[in-house]
Amino acid sequence: MEHIFNFSAGPAILPAEVLQQARDEMLDWHGSGMSVMEMSHRGKEFMSIAAKVEADLRELAGIPDNYKVLFLSGGASSQFAMVPMNLLRGKKSADYVNTGEWSKKAIKEAKKYCAVNISASSEDTNFTYAPAQDKWMLDPAAAYVHYTPNETIGGVEFNWVPDLSLVNGNVPLVADMSSSILSRPLDVTRFGLIYAGAQKNMGPAGLTIVIVREDLLGTVVPGTPTMFDYKIHADNDSMYNTPPTYAMYIMGLVLEWLKRNGGLVAMEKINIAKAGLLYDLFAATDFYHCPVAESDRSRMNVPFTLKDAALDGVFLQQAQARGLIQLKGHRSVGGMRASIYNAMPIEGVAALVKFMKEFASNHA
Repeated sequence: MEHIFNFSAGPAILPAEVLQQARDEMLDWHGSGMSVMEMSHRGKEFMSIAAKVEADLRELAGIPDNYKVLFLSGGASSQFAMVPMNLLRGKKSADYVNTGEWSKKAIKEAKKYCAVNISASSEDTNFTYAPAQDKWMLDPAAAYVHYTPNETIGGVEFNWVPDLSLVNGNVPLVADMSSSILSRPLDVTRFGLIYAGAQKNMGPAGLTIVIVREDLLGTVVPGTPTMFDYKIHADNDSMYNTPPTYAMYIMGLVLEWLKRNGGLVAMEKINIAKAGLLYDLFAATDFYHCPVAESDRSRMNVPFTLKDAALDGVFLQQAQARGLIQLKGHRSVGGMRASIYNAMPIEGVAALVKFMKEFASNHA
């Protein structure tokens, strides 16, 4: 089969080494005679896998001992409800920063449980920038401040971490890192809670990671179902029910791959270089346009439009013929989008840029 480069926003590309190892271990994991998919989640074999996944994630992301790591199902979208259910702690409101489609979904869900203060928004320009922190209107009585560091659909990324220490007292910062986690070094202590779907930078769909400071656990909204209580999962080492076992196993292989390849410091350098290839192209031609403010452009998701939208179909068809797939933009914004997560090799981005230059030259 001809090699392809998959620019899907998620479920997304996985490292080839990871897929090959999973293939080799599919029928017999480490001499156990079982596939990981067949193992009891409470058996010694899978318990050893789960323990190593957590240890490797803690090592890579520098997660302190006073934070719990939860391995949950339900997707990151479930966290839009679970965050207020667990973090309101008797308070009546929460602050949200609105920077795109995923922020909007989180805000809509939170309104079912509390008053939501939109402390900052970039909706005035159709979500093309990240609001500077000096523009945020924070409520010191809020239960938490929620933001989306990288908007997968719009390609807007905060290239800085909000500092609430001088603005909002001890109010915890909550981040939906679904499309940026593990793409750069991370100071977990700046956050009260981080959540992320695995299917972009960590593994396959079906697994969601929650990293939460222990002191925030234990006070849920009255009527919260048991399965939505973070403390229940924390007290049971994410084994209160059967977790997404095979997805956790694949995540473990991805974490091992990250460690072999220099960890998050090395990943950041590579990701900067990959994104730079595309953004440099946009700067050199008016055939392609990226709507996002230069200072807030994502390293993970690069949206762009063609000078003539009538050429969109031809562009996608010819790109696919070259083995460059899943470049169509999200239905809500149109155009194109190249998602270039950790597992996308720089050769893939270089191949895309080469094609884009040729296409522009042929349709000038």
